[in-house]
Amino acid sequence: MKNNIGIWIDTHKAVVIKFSNGNQTVKTIKSNIDTEVRTPEESKKYGRFGGHYTTYEKNWENIKLVQTNQFLKILLKEIEDCDAVVIFGPSIMKTIFEKEIKNNLNLIGKLVGVSDAGSMTENQVMAWVKDFYKK
Repeated sequence: MKNNIGIWIDTHKAVVIKFSNGNQTVKTIKSNIDTEVRTPEESKKYGRFGGHYTTYEKNWENIKLVQTNQFLKILLKEIEDCDAVVIFGPSIMKTIFEKEIKNNLNLIGKLVGVSDAGSMTENQVMAWVKDFYKK
């Protein structure tokens, strides 16, 4: 029997469903991506340096990028030993994860589908993945 994986992903978490030898396991991985990052010393949305004003937006974007990359590395480790993987979810995160898989030569052939899906319960995610691999 094949080792198939389905991943429902959004910015806050990923639900990983593994089907292997008739067994199924569910694992929820939190992303720890802060959508509103603030630095501890920050009290205003801007800083004043002499006669110039600057914002902290670049710092926020860098922090968010690092957190996103850490989340994607964890997910890449989850799919290393699978035969097939399908990604679905409501956000842009599935497209970002698809690009990461396509950049990894060991995993590029394992990606069998990327699909849009709304918010789902854990049972709905399992049913969706079962139906996908039955086709």
